[in-house]
Amino acid sequence: MVPSEIEQAMESIMFKFHKYAGDKSYMSKDDLHKMMECEFPEFLTNQNDPLAVDKIMKDLDQCRDGRVTFHSYFSLIAGLTIACNDYYCKNMKGRK
Repeated sequence: MVPSEIEQAMESIMFKFHKYAGDKSYMSKDDLHKMMECEFPEFLTNQNDPLAVDKIMKDLDQCRDGRVTFHSYFSLIAGLTIACNDYYCKNMKGRK
């Protein structure tokens, strides 16, 4: 059976985490920075803040151990998706 589009999206989100975490079960600040640069370049450009990744890391590193777990990473993805949906509903929905 072929996975549905949403199952494929979930798989992609999961695999992206492991791509940047490597053999670890977490992403370091450097891993997070690389992931943000590669996967969310437009987001970083729009932040106009050279410390954007540092601030994101601080928010995601719940244990203050320099590690971003999959759960924290997924919270970031969910938050960005919610922000995109809010923008879509406010500015674009119904224009098609």
